[in-house]
Amino acid sequence: MVMTMRLARSAVLPALLLSTSGFAAGAPVALVEDVTGAPGVEFMDYVEVGKIIPLNAQDSVVLSYLYSCVRETITGGVITVGKEQSDVRSGKVVRTLTHCDAGRMLLSAQLASQSAGTISRNAKSKQADPTSSPIPQFVLYGLSPVIDLKGGGGTVEIARVDQGSERYVLAVGDPKLQRSAFYDLADVGLTLTAGAIYRATIGSQSVTFGVDPSAKPGKTPIIGRLLRFDRTP
Repeated sequence: MVMTMRLARSAVLPALLLSTSGFAAGAPVALVEDVTGAPGVEFMDYVEVGKIIPLNAQDSVVLSYLYSCVRETITGGVITVGKEQSDVRSGKVVRTLTHCDAGRMLLSAQLASQSAGTISRNAKSKQADPTSSPIPQFVLYGLSPVIDLKGGGGTVEIARVDQGSERYVLAVGDPKLQRSAFYDLADVGLTLTAGAIYRATIGSQSVTFGVDPSAKPGKTPIIGRLLRFDRTP
């Protein structure tokens, strides 16, 4: 199965995350990928539209937008988070456009949380049928995913489902944590196979994702290799 590279900007997201007036109230629109100084946000925080982040002159933040795939490096000034990019006053911002499918990833995680049993049973049924081809719910653009468990930790299984016998079992964070727990596979040198399709499972939640054929190893932008489970404590 050949997966073509695409930007989340062109994806049509279901009404679950979007409304006629914009994003649902309180829905995350950007991810904090890096922080220098003490700007009031932390690494791997999700921020919503309207969030204001004041920076001292020496402070900097890297924000990646989940639906536009815009990645911003901002130094100093006052940041107001928007839908697709930030409004920056009295500061310096450098913007790049990166490859990501984070909007679909976030939606898939929410759907898995809301109907975990149904998704898991359907996935197992399709896997048991040798004539069916697994369809990824979203695509990663890095070979080493960053696993994010909203509201705690647990044991995550990642298994290849299109062919072969790749399988990894990873302990991610502490299940008692109230904040997100995350695990960067690049930190341990673990890489998946470019062009392959995998299923990631924790408990009864399961999501299926593809790895883009041109995906690169190492610490590529997190927004392009984010694998999130929408768990609650």
